[in-house]
Amino acid sequence: MQSARLAFYNFGLHVAPADSEAVRGFMLREPANFEAAARAQGFLGRSGYPGVPGTRSWGVQVFPRYIEGSGFTTAPSSLSLWADIESLMAFSYNGVHADALKNARAWNVRQSWPPLVLWWVSATHRPDWQEGASRLEYLDDHGPSAHAFNFKQPYGPDGEEITIDRERVKELAAQNATRQQDLLELVSKLKV
Repeated sequence: MQSARLAFYNFGLHVAPADSEAVRGFMLREPANFEAAARAQGFLGRSGYPGVPGTRSWGVQVFPRYIEGSGFTTAPSSLSLWADIESLMAFSYNGVHADALKNARAWNVRQSWPPLVLWWVSATHRPDWQEGASRLEYLDDHGPSAHAFNFKQPYGPDGEEITIDRERVKELAAQNATRQQDLLELVSKLKV
């Protein structure tokens, strides 16, 4: 697939409503996470949320089947596009986003489904929320494949399994760190 882009979708359920004190730390960090992504090497764009000012939503927001019976009608999720898997990994597990991940157990219920899914799209395709939810369910039902995969068992744009270039991830993470130092200082002062 020439000029392929990496699509990323994640989904979780909070331990309490978004406006509750129990998940306040998550909500306070969300703008810094979005800004850190925008500054990250290899970030190509993200969907906004329907009815929320700012970035345009990539379609009607839907959720995977795991929301059923939760008592929630909405849940934390994101949908974005990246240049490659190393760029996404450098952002996800370092810096501002890593700060949020270390506190995720305080804000989210323990998942029995995959927390995220990756897949390749053509340079002209922009995934929508339905595609992200469907790919996550597919990964859960069938395991990693070129259609829907994770960081533990990644695939390349050609459909073949790949090995992540860990040295490149470190280099990208170092570059990102200089771009988000002010954001790191901000989140370090926020409550969990």
